[in-house]
Amino acid sequence: MTSDDTYTHGHHDSVLRSHRWRTAENSAAYLLPHLRPGLDLLDVGCGPGTLTVDLARRVAPGRVVGVDVSADVIEEARRHGGDAVAYEVGDFRTIEGSFDVVHAHQVLQHLTDPVGALRAMAALAGPGGILAARDSDYPAMAWAPADERLSRWLDIYLAVTRRNGAAADAGRHLPGWARAAGLDEVTYSTSTWTFATPEERAWWSDLWAERVVASSLAEQAVAYGIATTAELEDVAAGWRAWGVHDDAVFVVLHGEIVARLAP
Repeated sequence: MTSDDTYTHGHHDSVLRSHRWRTAENSAAYLLPHLRPGLDLLDVGCGPGTLTVDLARRVAPGRVVGVDVSADVIEEARRHGGDAVAYEVGDFRTIEGSFDVVHAHQVLQHLTDPVGALRAMAALAGPGGILAARDSDYPAMAWAPADERLSRWLDIYLAVTRRNGAAADAGRHLPGWARAAGLDEVTYSTSTWTFATPEERAWWSDLWAERVVASSLAEQAVAYGIATTAELEDVAAGWRAWGVHDDAVFVVLHGEIVARLAP
């Protein structure tokens, strides 16, 4: 990220727990048909590296590089990834190299210039390469049963991201951003994460209940005057109540693009 970008979530453990859960199947299924052994892949904003390592298995013995701005998170990724991935601390927009595939999961929504980021990814992919990105769409998320506290959670989240110059509805904008970046051969798809079993609800509600009071999101919400600490505690209680409701469902919508660059 550049100095103009603010990562809304930060790297609290309540955030990293969700990042560690990500696999190629649950977070990059749209990309898997385009992967084959021997391709070189760059994972932008790789976080703790679980998804990166899973993608590396699909392209082995191809070269895989994961890049993230957080040195602490990269250190965790190195412990997890072994020799399968080469990790770098830094901003992908300033690195050099050429890759067959450049992939970003949940990155563009946090950047003030997503179109410029896509151009930088395309430059790293090179002629004939593949650019892939997946981002969630917070206003399109759906849950039951209704709860004013979860509605307040979404309002707070959207207000914080707007203040940060980010796009919490990035999933729906990926095709337009891709065209603005000069990408022509673009395929758009959508997919969801669905949390509906008791185990899924407990996990999802616990990490969000903690995130709204302990992560960078909480710090920013209070600092920006968007919410008080008491309000955030009330939202956390709403998440916990949702998590134990027998009929609770939460659906996270994602937009996805695969762009094939001209040879």
